[in-house]
Amino acid sequence: MASAAEQLAANLNFGAFAKAEALKKRIWFTLGALIIYRLGTYIPMPGINPDAFANAFQSQSGGVLGLFNMFAGGAVERMAIFALGIMPYISASIVMQLASSLIPRLEAIKKEGESGRKIINQYTRYGTVILAALQAYAIAAGLEAGQGIVADPGWFFRLSTVITLTGGTMFLMWLGEQITARGIGNGISLIIFTGIVAGFPAAIAGTLELSRQGAIGTGTMLLIVILAVAIVAFIVFVERAQRRLLIQYPKRQVGNRMFQGESSHLPLKLNTSGVIPPIFASSLLLLPATIAGFSTTTESTGFLATITALLGHGQPLYMILYGVMIVFFAFFYTAIVFNPADTADNLKRHGGFIPGIRPGQRTAEYIDYVLTRITVVGAIYLVIVCLVPEFVIAQTGIPFYLGGTSILIVVSVTMDTVAQVQGHLLAHQYEGLVKKSKLRGKKR
Repeated sequence: MASAAEQLAANLNFGAFAKAEALKKRIWFTLGALIIYRLGTYIPMPGINPDAFANAFQSQSGGVLGLFNMFAGGAVERMAIFALGIMPYISASIVMQLASSLIPRLEAIKKEGESGRKIINQYTRYGTVILAALQAYAIAAGLEAGQGIVADPGWFFRLSTVITLTGGTMFLMWLGEQITARGIGNGISLIIFTGIVAGFPAAIAGTLELSRQGAIGTGTMLLIVILAVAIVAFIVFVERAQRRLLIQYPKRQVGNRMFQGESSHLPLKLNTSGVIPPIFASSLLLLPATIAGFSTTTESTGFLATITALLGHGQPLYMILYGVMIVFFAFFYTAIVFNPADTADNLKRHGGFIPGIRPGQRTAEYIDYVLTRITVVGAIYLVIVCLVPEFVIAQTGIPFYLGGTSILIVVSVTMDTVAQVQGHLLAHQYEGLVKKSKLRGKKR
């Protein structure tokens, strides 16, 4: 089986695309869905003065709004119907994952298999509606507080804003599910990926313009390019890295035949938490700058301005807190998404064990020990990937879009998408080999 799989993988080439009709349909469906998403980021929300909002956004682009605008593909700066993006769904998913670990009833539902996952997904959708509605109302109130942004303030504007933005988020959630089911890869990740990549051309053009004006020297530009390539290579290397635990299954007897015990591996990713830690850390650190921009009182503005200055890009306090928060969220989110006790119970239920480790509690403790060690390495990796670009941004003034978080998301999603395409091609070629073998059998 292994040799057959290796032979199929070796035969994957561009010519296989021409024969894989199902894969081509999936790719075209994905592209069409992403085009619809991009068009939606240009449809403005009703009742907004575009010029007044553009001026207000420019003063807040360095805060949380700038981060959300990057994930929303520029929809925030245009206050489009997709301004909330897919972030409420991601937040609801994280809340449900945390609740499934803390609430026994939800934990029991999660263990029910496919039916349990459907129930959890439905709860996640309900949570998305609630979070999106709350955020949309906060946005409506914030827009009304701005001078000249809203043409006709009042409850009608707030209600229409909540309906429009919440509907936009729910449509994106549905679109992501359709891409997952009928397209290629994880639809939610591809939507975020598209939003970030859409800002890359303008960010690169802005960087080249700074170089043309002499703000960035030729040597610095060359160093930035080399650093970007090195970071991408580093991300690819670490994201593919795994710690494999050997799993042994005992011998079993079926009738009069004795079957040899099989062995497999339990793969543990070096970076189990993914891109969640830098996103959470960035959001928390950018909150003071956002609040300071919307604050109107002199006392609070002066206090928040001091904090904002200390938490500016490249400042020592910002770097220290950013690194500490990334490490904290790396361990926190890993504990949410991976439960060593459940893994040990599943192994024990199927008769599997780690050689030299007693099944049950001792296995859970060993898995937790190994997971903690590799999470330390994964957290250090995230700190390096995120802090080095932040330092470069602070020193050179290159656009925010070229930060470590955006590069990490783009590279990770690209790797997942390529793996999905290769999986479809592999399945197509395997089906072709099976059909050929059946035809040969009929001829004989």
